[in-house]
Amino acid sequence: MSDLFATAGIETDTNGSDAPRPLADRLRPKTLGDVVGQEHLTGPDGALTRLLRSNSLGSLVFWGPPGTGKTTVARLLARETSLHFEQISAIFSGLPDLRKVFDAARKRRATGQGTLLFVDEIHRFNRAQLDAFLPVMEDGTVTLVGATTENPSFELNAALLSRARVLLFRALDEAAIAKLLVRAETLTGRALPLDEEARGVLVRMADGDGRAALTLAEEVWRSAKPDETIDAETLQAIIQRRAPIYDKAQEGHYNLISALHKTVRGSDPDAALYYLCRMLDGGEDGLFIARRLVRMAVEDIGLADPQALVVANAAKDAYDFLGSPEGELALAQATIYLACAPKSNAVYTAYKAATRVAKENGSLAPPRTILNAPTNLMRKLGYGEGYRYDHDEPDAFSGQDYWPDRLGRQHFYAPTDRGLESRYADRLAHWERLRRERRGEG
Repeated sequence: MSDLFATAGIETDTNGSDAPRPLADRLRPKTLGDVVGQEHLTGPDGALTRLLRSNSLGSLVFWGPPGTGKTTVARLLARETSLHFEQISAIFSGLPDLRKVFDAARKRRATGQGTLLFVDEIHRFNRAQLDAFLPVMEDGTVTLVGATTENPSFELNAALLSRARVLLFRALDEAAIAKLLVRAETLTGRALPLDEEARGVLVRMADGDGRAALTLAEEVWRSAKPDETIDAETLQAIIQRRAPIYDKAQEGHYNLISALHKTVRGSDPDAALYYLCRMLDGGEDGLFIARRLVRMAVEDIGLADPQALVVANAAKDAYDFLGSPEGELALAQATIYLACAPKSNAVYTAYKAATRVAKENGSLAPPRTILNAPTNLMRKLGYGEGYRYDHDEPDAFSGQDYWPDRLGRQHFYAPTDRGLESRYADRLAHWERLRRERRGEG
């Protein structure tokens, strides 16, 4: 069995058993200086380096994507601070497990030994479980290091966050992934059987995940024939492709739809198309994207190009009718149209202003002049009295006052000079002149 693992590039466990050790585990850094891709934390002036230098670690939350070194750094911190390293996973642990860990940490503390408690996937704990950490964090029973791939602001409660410092782990860039592959080749004593293009493809396939990069490298070594040099096309056939990091229910979902919206607003059709494809490639619901495109049409384009709403709605209907993948082209067309359209948020701004005034001023009655009078009583009370039918007036414009007496005339809509909206500005200016003339205001 040992020969089989050696042939596959997998070492057996250090205790002599035949349990395989993945390459990522064998390459685990021995010091903080060996960690790649997180120089802002582990470099000479990194945040963690400074904490260690001050001899005051404190509780921490590591936030970042998978395979960026969160677990490894936690282990190294325990070694650097001479703390006992205890690791649990929020997926498999509950309150009884936490109590056992805390009791053991208290006993350890009584002998002068501190505990660094590393909690993987800490965002999986519920509020009651997270609250259980508070007293042992406050009295120093444990130094908590929690790891999460989700935004702590949304997934962890405020009480815990107020007692811990959040440190951001970044996805590994291509240089960091390349450095990991070189280390793997040095450790195994074998070069990856890839040509230059295929090596670059492998780096990109890792998608910023160091563990994934090393797993892919192992797969290449297992699959390569003797003396074979694998090209990019063969590599993709061997490995298929790694699913992109995208959780439709979590932060990736909101980050990418925000990026799509802002690139459309910023009139960059290429960037908008890229983020659209990122979302579709990650399995996002096309109708969710279509609904957001409709929102962009009215929020960011409005009357500068009224056709934008028609195009966005048509794309939504086309996707609903065709489904995936045929309907995705309609979403792409609408995305490019919206990104290239003239922009105006005048309607959006006017709507928000009008909503605010409506909420702040309660149920003000409109002027009786413009109210219908279907009964004799209402006519006697003056409903409809003095109303002027605009179509019978010169220029089909009466200029009468439509506002509640207590409120007075308000101005919400301020059209821009972009696209077709300029024509509305001209009309409003014309009507304002007529209104002043009809009221004798000069």
